[in-house]
Amino acid sequence: FVSQTGSSSSLKDFENEIGAQPPLGFFDPLGLLDDADQERFDRLRYVEVKHGRICMLAIVGHIVTAAGIRCGGDIAVGVPFTDMKAGLGFFDTISGAGLAQIIAFIGALELGFGLRQAEIEEACERYQENFPISSVVPFDIDRVSGIELNNGRAAQMGILALMVHEKLDNNPYIINDLLGSPVPFN
Repeated sequence: FVSQTGSSSSLKDFENEIGAQPPLGFFDPLGLLDDADQERFDRLRYVEVKHGRICMLAIVGHIVTAAGIRCGGDIAVGVPFTDMKAGLGFFDTISGAGLAQIIAFIGALELGFGLRQAEIEEACERYQENFPISSVVPFDIDRVSGIELNNGRAAQMGILALMVHEKLDNNPYIINDLLGSPVPFN
């Protein structure tokens, strides 16, 4: 990222950042970056990438569980994974203890990453610099970051659409119905 000086910036200062792509360019319809500095932009971008990664995992998880694939064992004492519904139906079938266990696990992941974030990011940078194929195909971090950012944006919209359609008529994969190949769900 390009370092900015001063306490505030105009939106034009962010027009060349990764993720500002045609046809919209830099798009901030809610005005979250009005009078924002580079530090605020970097924080919001960090959160956007993080939520994009979570949503990419959520999409994969939704597809896998809708296909009927489950882990072995119990999610909570006496409650096997195989008894869990897919999608948001999960919250109807999980016990309070199972939900608490999941929340505690996510909290442990967040805390663990927070404590070792600098070390993890440094290891990732070293890996990118020494990526085996980079001698044949140059590793363009800006290009890869832009792809990840856009995939995350698409995943955020995708998981939202799956949840909305699931709540509307319990048919999150409505496009399959429209194409003549319905997917049984829960």
